Amino acid sequence: MFFRGIMLGLAYEFDWSVLWRNPYGMYLLKGIWVTIQLGLIGWVIALSLGVLIGTMRISPWRWLRFLGGAYVELFRNIPFMVQLFFWYYAGPMLFGPSLQKSINSIIGLNYYVAIIALGMYTASRVAEHTRAGFSSISRDHYQAALSTGLTHPQMYRYVIIPYALRIIIPPLTTEFLTIFKNSSIAMTIGVLETTFMSYKIDSETFHGLESTTGACLIYLALGLAVVRLMGILESRLKIPGMIGR
Repeated sequence: MFFRGIMLGLAYEFDWSVLWRNPYGMYLLKGIWVTIQLGLIGWVIALSLGVLIGTMRISPWRWLRFLGGAYVELFRNIPFMVQLFFWYYAGPMLFGPSLQKSINSIIGLNYYVAIIALGMYTASRVAEHTRAGFSSISRDHYQAALSTGLTHPQMYRYVIIPYALRIIIPPLTTEFLTIFKNSSIAMTIGVLETTFMSYKIDSETFHGLESTTGACLIYLALGLAVVRLMGILESRLKIPGMIGR
């Protein structure tokens, strides 16, 4: 059986045309489009919510620090797949039988759940990077901003947050990359993204090597594009006198 398996492997006929031949090429294009949607919309949620939670983590009010810390510890320490399954399978049950039926009848529910879960999970990681950015700013900057007459919310909005975000662009690049890679887990709840489509091509053509290689190249291209984009952003927003690219 062992030698038979080797001989079958040697007899494998490559067919790279499954990556562009109809309908398989359209499968991949649709998967890429869904992956980009998941990553970009999830990133908007993650960045917005993460900056807010990170600000709460270092606020002068204890109750805000507690809420921010509770959010981070809850979402950061539970694996993303578990959170995805919870929101998709168990989440609707939290709203009672009547609302649960209405929620489960939403067309594309798995797509929306994937975006929200991606955003909320990544937000906990962005929040910690934001908190680290705040911690790297000296107290003199805070005091100088307050001495001009700004309130605490105004100080964070106009001075501290813009400054901190420019410092933490490199770790944010990593999180931006990660959200695209984590989007592949959405296939487990039936979202038709790139990984799902590559397996669909494999199931219909029995050319898994070509389809999964194509998926790998797609994710590599997306990753390189994100790194390039964030590199340009970092070079434009870098703080004079600090080490940067």
